[in-house]
Amino acid sequence: MTLHQVETPGFSDVESDMRGIGEAARASGLSVSALRFYDGAGVLIPAAVDPVTGYRRYTAEQIRAARLIAGLRRVGMPVAEIADAVRDLDDPASVRVRLDDHLARLEAGLADARRELLRLHTLLDLEENLMTRITLSAADLSAALDAVLFAAVGATDPMPAGVLAETGDGDVTLVATDRYRIAVATTPATVEGSAARLFLPLDLARDLRGLGGGEVTLDLTADRVTARAGDRTVEGKPLDLEFPDWRRLIAAGPESRRVTVDVAELRGLLDGAPVIDREHEGQAYPVSVLTVDPAGGVRFAGADEWAADTGAHVAVNREFLLEALDAGGAGQLVLELDGPVRPLALRGLSSDSRFSLLMPVRH
Repeated sequence: MTLHQVETPGFSDVESDMRGIGEAARASGLSVSALRFYDGAGVLIPAAVDPVTGYRRYTAEQIRAARLIAGLRRVGMPVAEIADAVRDLDDPASVRVRLDDHLARLEAGLADARRELLRLHTLLDLEENLMTRITLSAADLSAALDAVLFAAVGATDPMPAGVLAETGDGDVTLVATDRYRIAVATTPATVEGSAARLFLPLDLARDLRGLGGGEVTLDLTADRVTARAGDRTVEGKPLDLEFPDWRRLIAAGPESRRVTVDVAELRGLLDGAPVIDREHEGQAYPVSVLTVDPAGGVRFAGADEWAADTGAHVAVNREFLLEALDAGGAGQLVLELDGPVRPLALRGLSSDSRFSLLMPVRH
């Protein structure tokens, strides 16, 4: 269908069968201003316009097109697509395809809106009940727990065994310490509601580790932790204790020597390294002494070199070091050696998402 503008010096008998803009508005359901808008947009140009008065006149066919425009406007179809529908008005099948496409978009948009409104209702519920909701993959949660649990198992009074869970902006950080070592792991998560900082008992942390695959949702309040994954639910009560300021503890020293190491190679060196026996509170434990060689790599020193007290080494519990290397995963790590009186730090190479710190053993 071609809709075009004809300018004449007057109104002919043919034009007398047309309707003025007011009549067209009443017949179509569009306002006069809307008809002017669609004229200006090139969607529905009047059949005739008086060159003197500017008065617009519309044919019966254009009234039909205007009724279509009115309906499409009510359902929010964009102007460009309305223009296409008007152009195809003589081909009803094409117009029906456009209607179906627009309906599909509206239904998808409604589904999105329902999901967003449900999320907002949930957010209001969480804030009203002082609750935090953490959603993340079970695999990420398990990996983060694997990276820190080794540092919690030896904890005793006054710091019982457990794992700190602390929410951030789009992530959750897990921290564990037994006073001789500290481990930190950060993993991406969706966090809703209030910020949370809870100290989870070791048994609860282990239960979370065993939730399985899929997605995990954790609801945290001051006195309850509830985790759901599929048809499994884990619940427990957080510890009513203040966790140490772990960020201050893991801050690198100003003279820290950083050495990048391959975990597998370092384990190989450790297997053949000298072992020095020490004793603490009547219990023997093995010690390994790390130092930086002239080429900038890491090597293990023996008892005599450790005794020389050159200040270029750090001694740590050998079993603790092995557990920290296992928790760091495969690939490469950065070791930070600050001398014999500062802890040995092990950081992930690409980010600080995994971090371990081992207290030094004094000679």
